Amino acid sequence: MPGGAAQAATTHGTGRGPVLVENVRGYTLTRKGRLREFSSILISANGKVAGLDAHAGRGVRRVDGKGRVLLPGMHDAHGHLWSYGALASELDLSGTRSLAEAQQALAGYAAANPDLTWVTGRGWNQVIWGLGRFPTAADLDVVVSDRPVWLTRVDGHAGVANSAALALAGVTRDTPDPAGGQIIRDAEGNPTGTLVDNAMGLVSSKLPAPTIEDVRQRALIAQQKLNAVGITSVSDAGTDAAGYLVLRELAGAGTLTMRVNAFLTWDAFSEVGADVHTDSFAADMLRVRTVKLYVDGALGSRGAALLQPYSDDPANTGLLRIEPEELDRRVVAILRQGYQAAIHAIGDRGNRLVLDAYEKAFRTVGDRGLRHRIEHAQVVALDDIRRFKRLDLIASMQPVHATDDMNMAEDRVGPERIKGAYAWRKLLDQGTVIASGSDFPVSSALPFEGMHAAVTRTDREGRPAGGWYSEEAMTPVEALRSFTLDAAYAAHQERVIGTLEPGKWADFVLTDLDPFRLPANRAMWQTGILRTWVGGRQVGEYGDL
Repeated sequence: MPGGAAQAATTHGTGRGPVLVENVRGYTLTRKGRLREFSSILISANGKVAGLDAHAGRGVRRVDGKGRVLLPGMHDAHGHLWSYGALASELDLSGTRSLAEAQQALAGYAAANPDLTWVTGRGWNQVIWGLGRFPTAADLDVVVSDRPVWLTRVDGHAGVANSAALALAGVTRDTPDPAGGQIIRDAEGNPTGTLVDNAMGLVSSKLPAPTIEDVRQRALIAQQKLNAVGITSVSDAGTDAAGYLVLRELAGAGTLTMRVNAFLTWDAFSEVGADVHTDSFAADMLRVRTVKLYVDGALGSRGAALLQPYSDDPANTGLLRIEPEELDRRVVAILRQGYQAAIHAIGDRGNRLVLDAYEKAFRTVGDRGLRHRIEHAQVVALDDIRRFKRLDLIASMQPVHATDDMNMAEDRVGPERIKGAYAWRKLLDQGTVIASGSDFPVSSALPFEGMHAAVTRTDREGRPAGGWYSEEAMTPVEALRSFTLDAAYAAHQERVIGTLEPGKWADFVLTDLDPFRLPANRAMWQTGILRTWVGGRQVGEYGDL
């Protein structure tokens, strides 16, 4: 499989000489993290920033920004391209507020797609539904019983199957829980239909495999949607070998309009990692230098691994999706091949095991300056927070998770453990880099919704008043930095993107709100994207300037 040495086509550059975008209220961070304001940006013909508030000579094409706000393009430090793109053709349950509403949506989708052999979808959340339990096969059977149905929870760490899907997968009362997974059962030991973490594979492995054209379309749909919300680069948290081939093809053809820092899955790393390693392909449109691992599940489905039992489920301490010894072995293997490790950890036990694995690996092979990451770093024992700084790890976090989870997080972990949860201020104050993302499609991909959560610790409606554990909030500048410069730093791309300094790619957005001077009646999450530029070229127009 090809690596990164070959040349590729690129659509970077203005196409018609230098461009001056003027009459803007521009903001960028400097290399030292200070906020700089400007009123114009000069873009060279090769698509890079030539200067801010620079003199523009003859032959420069001028674009009037009409007083709009210009910001560096947003980098989502943790998202899922393939499942995000797949939602365009699957049943999306993310907006449902009750089981009945979800059943109605399922009925409508199944009726509109009679030729599908499987009905698939994602986005349900039993907490929002107020159900008090996981959904069951019986809940689905009353709607669709003639073909298999598989619906993934919003966090991607649980799924519910109807009886046809369970039968096809051979899941019965005699089926044992796989390591790192749980089959939810009734009082008699029968499977109810919900499968958690590694148990999900019992059903998901039976789904028809996507074709390479399916994968290509998912990438194109995802980038179009992400460009529209101001995202110009993304770290994809799970690229398999087929996904790599598609990304390389699109980047090489000049079709990508969003830079991708691809995290190889463990299987892809094992299969092709030695051959696809590259820091930059197609003018920095594709980077493949990171491997994604999972240590535990998620808090909402009680699969996050905790040091002590769940406060609302005293017999349960969550799930380990990988044994500690195997985690240690994989981290060493990743480091030895010169890759950055990015490891999913939600619970305090999960985070401790990852910290331990890094510490042991660094003693064995060194960290090699690769800026290793913990993805989510969601619930961390207070004594372990300082270890992020000591080990020089990046905390890859999703601010909107705090406001999404506040309806159940403290129920899950109680009033003491919550002090180390979503603890942005504690991490920032000790000098730990936070790279912010959304975990789309788990949460809203809108970066300004993430910035709103980071700054206010409230949801869209401003709840709770004063913010949820507001002492952990970021400043507006810190929030912008976490979605731009520090997200780029976490991807080893801070020399080419993340700020609008001369010599970097001209990746930026024009918006209708100023995040540093918000009107009294507007919130940051309401920021609208008007234009998106990547590599000095406009790739999206979404409203009048």
